[in-house]
Amino acid sequence: MENIPNIYIVGIDKDDFALEKAEEKLKKFRGRYKLIKSPFKDIDKVLKEVNISKASGFLFDFGVSMFQLKEYRGFSFQREEPLDMRMDTSQELTAYYVVNYYPLEELERILKEYGEEKFYKKIAKSIVERRKKKKIETTKELADLVFKIYPKPLRYKKIHPATKTFQAIRIEVNNELDEIKEALPKAINLLENGGIIQAISFHSLEDRIVKNIFKEEKRLKKLEILTKKPIIPTKEEILENPASRSAKLRVGKRLA
Repeated sequence: MENIPNIYIVGIDKDDFALEKAEEKLKKFRGRYKLIKSPFKDIDKVLKEVNISKASGFLFDFGVSMFQLKEYRGFSFQREEPLDMRMDTSQELTAYYVVNYYPLEELERILKEYGEEKFYKKIAKSIVERRKKKKIETTKELADLVFKIYPKPLRYKKIHPATKTFQAIRIEVNNELDEIKEALPKAINLLENGGIIQAISFHSLEDRIVKNIFKEEKRLKKLEILTKKPIIPTKEEILENPASRSAKLRVGKRLA
């Protein structure tokens, strides 16, 4: 914002904590931005509320942030935390409810679709059997359960066995993929001619959705895709910010 004096930014997030952090960083530019609590999918309503009919650019940053991982809200399996995983802490659905009350078939579905988890049937069955005796209340309890399901040769790989299970449940709790599917086409329609849309995703499910929406908007002659392949971080960027290692950036330009 220092280098572009005439820019005005509207920031959208459904996590109060993320908005607070953004306010801290942007406060010296007060008057040149507006931060609004809202899901991405309501981007059209948000811009209407602030009397913006067209935007010169959008930047979407999907997935969970390092701030959220450090906030003891159940996103991380590396500490003992309550099973929560809500980005919007005012919503009712939590990871605790998903784990302890979803039927077996629904658990299998989200582990398979949202986690691409190879052992989804065994994990779902184990969750259901365990919760009959005692409700699963913490991240450590769930992570330990998944760890024991994995065959011993696979338990100590680079990626923890519980990673995909936690990803799947988090996506379900926060409706993450449907939000992307709704938000991106709306944003493209709200771009002025020549406007730029950028989307950063952090796993294959998100990136696939972005890729397919961009391709469809290109077919409809609304969008020129500026990145044939997603841009990934350099070695230097990963060293500076290890959390960026799985980031993929796709960029498009609005056509007349």
